[in-house]
Amino acid sequence: MRNISAWSIRNPVIPLVLFTFLLAMGLLAFKRMDVNLNPDISFPAALISISQPGAAPPELEIQITRRVEAAVRSLNGVTEINSTIREGNSSTFVMFEIGTPIDRAVTDVRDAVARIRADLPDGIIEPQVQRIDNDDEPIGYFSAESTAMTVEQLSWFIDDTLNRRLMGIEGVSVVSRTGGVSREIRVELDPVRMQSQGVTASQITSSCARST
Repeated sequence: MRNISAWSIRNPVIPLVLFTFLLAMGLLAFKRMDVNLNPDISFPAALISISQPGAAPPELEIQITRRVEAAVRSLNGVTEINSTIREGNSSTFVMFEIGTPIDRAVTDVRDAVARIRADLPDGIIEPQVQRIDNDDEPIGYFSAESTAMTVEQLSWFIDDTLNRRLMGIEGVSVVSRTGGVSREIRVELDPVRMQSQGVTASQITSSCARST
């Protein structure tokens, strides 16, 4: 090291040329460096969605959500579990360690849900397990409001007209609406007629689920 330092002091031109060359190459590489808003980093995760039309959140939490969380908690590589419950639907988000193969993670989650399928209520729609990819995140958000339409009319306009126009644009694969109102059918049960027909509320719920 001392010999190199002494030689550089005696011959300063070559070290200065080398330093200038390396500095220029570094600046050139920095300018050519790609900047990506969403870097190519894979966060392996899966989403479990289970629907039971008409079921209240407390009922879903006890009969579905807790059982699903217990089933996936023991999977290898799980780092985080978050669940969201609303009327008629339970969603559980499962995050795995970075580096876990996403296909294996999703398969493990499906197998875990399949093992507890017999313990879940009979009236549920078949559980759905889907992989979560960063590349699938929305690339645009738009808001809409109108003083000439009701909330129902505006929601229908977005779903029926605007949605189809956006889907007609090349490269657009999915358009979804958040907020507004969704169409629904209210079913009011008559206990007397139910008793005369020999049907239960669970049977009616199952029949409605199969019709959706």
